[in-house]
Amino acid sequence: MPEYKAPLRDIRFLTDEVFDYPASYAALGASDASPDMVAAILEEGAKFCEQVLSPLNRSGDEEECQWHDGVVTTPKGFKEAFAQYVEGGWNGLSADPAYGGQGLPLSLGLIVSEMVASANQSWAMYPGLTHGAMSALHAHGSEEQKRTYLTRLTEGRWTGTMCLTEPHCGTDLGIIKTRAVPRADGSYAISGTKIFISAGEHDMSENIVHLVLAKLPDAPAGTKGISLFIVPKFLPQGDGIGERNAVSCGSIEHKMGIKASATCVMNFDGATGFLIGEANKGLNCMFTMMNHARLGTGMQGLCLGEASYQGAVRYANDRLQMRALTGPKAPDKAADPIIVHPDVRRMLLTMKAFNEGNRALAYFTAQQLDIAHAAESAEAREQAENLLAFLTPICKAFMTETGLEATNLGMQVFGGHGYIREWGMEQLVRDCRIAPIYEGTNGIQALDLLGRKVLGSQGKLLRGFTRLVHQFCQAHAGHPRLAAQVAQLERLNQQWGELTQKVGLAAMKNPDEVGAAALDYLMYSGYITLGWLWLRMALVADARVQAGEGDSAYYQTKLATCDFYFKRLLPRTEAHRAAVEAGSDCLMALPAEHFHL
Repeated sequence: MPEYKAPLRDIRFLTDEVFDYPASYAALGASDASPDMVAAILEEGAKFCEQVLSPLNRSGDEEECQWHDGVVTTPKGFKEAFAQYVEGGWNGLSADPAYGGQGLPLSLGLIVSEMVASANQSWAMYPGLTHGAMSALHAHGSEEQKRTYLTRLTEGRWTGTMCLTEPHCGTDLGIIKTRAVPRADGSYAISGTKIFISAGEHDMSENIVHLVLAKLPDAPAGTKGISLFIVPKFLPQGDGIGERNAVSCGSIEHKMGIKASATCVMNFDGATGFLIGEANKGLNCMFTMMNHARLGTGMQGLCLGEASYQGAVRYANDRLQMRALTGPKAPDKAADPIIVHPDVRRMLLTMKAFNEGNRALAYFTAQQLDIAHAAESAEAREQAENLLAFLTPICKAFMTETGLEATNLGMQVFGGHGYIREWGMEQLVRDCRIAPIYEGTNGIQALDLLGRKVLGSQGKLLRGFTRLVHQFCQAHAGHPRLAAQVAQLERLNQQWGELTQKVGLAAMKNPDEVGAAALDYLMYSGYITLGWLWLRMALVADARVQAGEGDSAYYQTKLATCDFYFKRLLPRTEAHRAAVEAGSDCLMALPAEHFHL
């Protein structure tokens, strides 16, 4: 099994040199997030992930969660690791101090979450779902609800879930059947079944707080009639828990991957629930949680790709097979290490370029979260919120698609050994495979990007981002080392707007054009976005090399990987552009009845 090592050097390169987190934190008034404090947090977080979580990854996959008569038991060591996590204060790192949190920037919490998920994705699901529930409660809960639930969730005594999907509906939440009947005391009786509920039942905390979408008896049809409710496993009583609520786990799913994460069927049998926010406005409340979850899910592609890369690099340096085409590189050995072979380099560089580019995308997006949350200027908050709206579907879909590619390549580097369970590489592929599916499939994310965010805003959100790219390209057009890449990015950035206009005009005549173009459009957008971020990294690296500052070898690897990205990966945009321009006719020409066995 690959032994995870937190990439602290790369993390610090992005936070300190590319995005200047220290200056950003200072501007936002995050005085507690001093460079020394942040460094200490990252060092201790890395130790916890490397020494506690990573060793549980394979054993958790083999043991899986166990269900018996409604009780779910997590694999050996999971509960103890969670207690250690809570004791270390990690659960409330970025939470509001008013409810027991440390109030550190959201971006810092996401960096720690990256290390956690890279070390053990299944275990990471438990605090990850809790953080999503905390964000929804903080944004939409009443003061009493925050005191009652948010305080204990922040402490880590209680954990949280989000309960959306039902057996007959996933994305189409407008047709949910779960019902909420008002009671005289102001509470509601919640009845229905939810499926695919991550962390819905487990033994790691004393209580589980479910956030449940349901419909009132007089609710309007469709999504306009959805409300959001708090439904705790145990009803609160004083400072602790009281009687058991009428909510139970009917079974757990037997899955391809993330086997140590309990994926539950949850039955609500007249369970006591409490309305969050306004009636029939539940979807708005849930989107707060879902947007948090979608960025976290996107990062899973990065996390598992990173773990796979680390395993593949070690193996490629150790495994001896054949001689290099240009002559022996290890003449004292029976064969050369496979890292000398061009095709192995292709795989490793593809993984490296995606992982480090996706990390930059995640950290840039996380920085916008900080600004949207804490900036004094309304204009700055609005700009950050617009960037978040635009980038969230790209983060979720592009990062998980390329993360899955990275884990597949990592397994391929091992050859036949990669297909064998004991090496751990196939687990990373299995664990990553869910990421393009849940929290809104990547097809749904693509429709969100093209249909709602780009065309739905009449291009405003796209222009806000392409303007940043254009200004960047103008500023660095004459760069002595990177001018060719800057010009390549500028051409694609201009083409991006032209392609969008074509799709928009076609969609006015035939709405199917949006659905036909969406996924290729999103991937096209993702490749350009990473190109911009790779150039930002390369500019910093080149400046350090020219000045003779720091670790020259590290900066040279950044420049070489950027060059690889622009020559080998960014050209994929041409295929995606051609697919977008192909339109919907070739997809819809064959009648549905002709799809048969």
